Amino acid sequence: MEKKMGEAVARVARKVNETVENGADSLDLADCKLMMFPIGIYKVMRNVTEGIHLITLANNELKSVTSKFITTFSQMRELNLEGNYLHRLPEEMRTLLHLKVINLSRNKFRHFPEQLTTLKALETINLEENEITDVPVEKLSSMESLQSVNLKSNPLNEEVQVIARPLIKFDLLVSPKGVHAAPQA
Repeated sequence: MEKKMGEAVARVARKVNETVENGADSLDLADCKLMMFPIGIYKVMRNVTEGIHLITLANNELKSVTSKFITTFSQMRELNLEGNYLHRLPEEMRTLLHLKVINLSRNKFRHFPEQLTTLKALETINLEENEITDVPVEKLSSMESLQSVNLKSNPLNEEVQVIARPLIKFDLLVSPKGVHAAPQA
């Protein structure tokens, strides 16, 4: 087990170093078995955080996203947190003024993360395969840049689907009536 943990740490370090050395605009830490965002990364990346526009933390074991993570990578345009154990987002999400795309599919959200409705640049929200029943349709309908909200495989209230259609000008993707994801293990 220690060997596997050591390999995982080395893999994360290698990916972070590649981003810093190449001056890349993306940080890909998908499939790294992360339970939290490693604190040491903030120090290593302190001179390049402004230039990071895409962060992928998909398929890890994250239970939360910290305020420090959000405020450190404030220039982010795309955030992929698919396949974790997230059930809420920090209030600081409201400060991501450049965020255009967020992928929160296959997590543990029971409530729609309303902080997202304040992000003026946001174009795409993916919340497929969560446990969401209600959606702030009115708030979403006032988002000028919003183009797509994916809520497939969520146990949505029937009212959401009925009320939403006439109010929205973006693509609302939902599962057919009576079809939603089996509970995640």
